[in-house]
Amino acid sequence: MEHSGLTPPGAVVAADLAQVVARPGPFASVYLSTEAEIDNASQRSQTRWKTLRRDLEGAGVPEEILAGVEEVIGDAHLSGQALGVVADAGGRLVEHSPESLPRDRATWAPAPALVPIIAWRQSSPPCLAVLADRTGADLLVFRHELPDVQREAGGEHGPVTRAGPGGWSQPRYQRRAENTWEHNAGDVAAEVVALVERFEPRVIVVAGDVRAVELLRGQLPSELAARLKVVEGGRAEDGSHRHFMASLRQRVDEAVDADTAALLGKFAQELGQSDRAADGPEAVLAALARGQVEVLLAAGQADDERLAYFGPEPTQVGRSQADVAAMGAEDPQEAPLVDVAVRAALGTGAGVRVVPPDSGPTGGLGAILRWSS
Repeated sequence: MEHSGLTPPGAVVAADLAQVVARPGPFASVYLSTEAEIDNASQRSQTRWKTLRRDLEGAGVPEEILAGVEEVIGDAHLSGQALGVVADAGGRLVEHSPESLPRDRATWAPAPALVPIIAWRQSSPPCLAVLADRTGADLLVFRHELPDVQREAGGEHGPVTRAGPGGWSQPRYQRRAENTWEHNAGDVAAEVVALVERFEPRVIVVAGDVRAVELLRGQLPSELAARLKVVEGGRAEDGSHRHFMASLRQRVDEAVDADTAALLGKFAQELGQSDRAADGPEAVLAALARGQVEVLLAAGQADDERLAYFGPEPTQVGRSQADVAAMGAEDPQEAPLVDVAVRAALGTGAGVRVVPPDSGPTGGLGAILRWSS
């Protein structure tokens, strides 16, 4: 088995989603805009849900599953602009997105529709924000669907300004101030290192006093110092928080786009070398059936009506019922092509990256392989 080069990071590898697809189903997959900033947001969400509920009732979804979805509708707007729920007899998965949806949708199918949730996760990687001044810093780690982590570092007592009293003592006073800044920056740097080691943020954004940022950069290990993205803002309660958060979101979006581009670039390279790549639905399903996929690249368009078949085992996948039956599946089930591919990828421990339509893979489905065929 050959393995040519490293695969860039960025694919979503999710043990919890693998547990979901391992259940026998069928699954109700509900995606609903929750309009967090409007009046009567809860009531509007309930109204939207009633429309989807009628469709699911017509499809034969059991009442206990519908009730489980309904439990989370009323307060969903408190957590974001969109709600995703995947529910079956074995439980439910609930996630939120800060972005609204182009349209609401709900399905009842043998395989769960997980592409939107995977897209939400990849668009919200862990990130670390550092708001620094000469007394120290506030540090925050933002994580998708998990509580923020907050820390404070620095704060050594002593002069923090070089506007000294004048006279013969002024140089000494200035040195004491500089020493205080450096000590505080050292405390902040140590906290940054600890948070990076624990949470592995994809983006590190720092804002604040120019000198404090400079000292912090100087006390960090070189590889972390190179990752700092400096934006406007700081610790002061001066109304700049909204602007800082917008800058943070921009840096995260840039990192997400870069990760997608890197994976698509690797896919194109391997495909051009006829090496570790599978292109198009048939080739990708064949690779999934061999457990060969390292990263699945899926466009996941909502209006995609193509179908595929799968059996109980994650590697029992194919475009025809006969193909999957030949793999030993007694009663192959039919589901949307992309959902079958995602189910197989998650079940075999592969990563998944949602990519833009027409971004490279033929038919919106490609794969970087663990080994060349």
